[in-house]
Amino acid sequence: MIDPVDLTRQLLVIPSPTGHEQAVCAWLAEYLVGLGYSVERQTVTAGRDNLYARRGTPVVVLSTHLDTVPPDVPFREDAATLYGRGSCDAKGLAAAMVAAAERLHDGGEDRVALLFVVGEEDGSDGARAADRLQPKGRFLINGEPTENRLVIAQKGALRITLTASGRAAHSGYPELGESAINHLLDALERIRRIDLPVDPLLGRSTLNIGRIYGGAAPNVLAPSASAELLIRLVGDGAPIRAAVVQAAGGNVAVDFPLEIPAHRAPSLPGWDETAVAFASDLPFFGAWGGGYQLGPGSIHVAHTDGEYLTKQALLDGVDRYEQLARTLLARVTS
Repeated sequence: MIDPVDLTRQLLVIPSPTGHEQAVCAWLAEYLVGLGYSVERQTVTAGRDNLYARRGTPVVVLSTHLDTVPPDVPFREDAATLYGRGSCDAKGLAAAMVAAAERLHDGGEDRVALLFVVGEEDGSDGARAADRLQPKGRFLINGEPTENRLVIAQKGALRITLTASGRAAHSGYPELGESAINHLLDALERIRRIDLPVDPLLGRSTLNIGRIYGGAAPNVLAPSASAELLIRLVGDGAPIRAAVVQAAGGNVAVDFPLEIPAHRAPSLPGWDETAVAFASDLPFFGAWGGGYQLGPGSIHVAHTDGEYLTKQALLDGVDRYEQLARTLLARVTS
């Protein structure tokens, strides 16, 4: 029987920021082989692999990501809680999935596979690459910290890059130049006034101006300026993209480096269900069948220097994953 708390400890002591996941993937691949899985290591980029582990032909796939956001937060624990980067996002969830799959195997059920991907925290390249893996199941359960509630709707995400160009000049003679920062600020103000859509379940789309760059010196009109924005989507991104381009105006170039669609799943009777405002890999797993999201821990402590997962929540997560897998398997066998 797998001890999910101990497995989480083992994963947490191996740092794995996005782009540097290989050490934890190599360790986990060897661990899963030792349990009797057939493990495929799928190269995503040089030195970075997804792991696909299975025994039989999968119907349900339990999946989460092994990369974390920087900086590393060293592992520590007390009697009730595991602390450290990745504890709830999402190495503890990976451990809970392995433990749940082993319980199912011990009960004679080998139609549950494990898929662990890289890159979720920055572009989802692992999830995109996993589309090429075979065989796929009928259902995929994605692991994110949802306080062990079943997510049936999540917002998407639209990243936006604005780039403004100007002409440098001495600030004492502004008529001789053109400030890229002024162009950028005007564009940002117009974009902030866009009337973003509202969804009855997911609520309002939200806009965050995350980064602003530009300028050469206080006494020089800025020759260039840029900004990075993110909009949380509740529906089709196309109308928002068009509105942003129009609001940016002719002096500012617009690029959309990443779009993650909003996602919805059918309700399951008897489950404690919720909708979440964050995005995840789940929309990129459409080819894997019906997609649900579930996991122990709170998103509110993910990405913080106090990230943690209680041991009881972790153990409860094992129960939830096993229960959800059995519920979905019964839909195929009934």
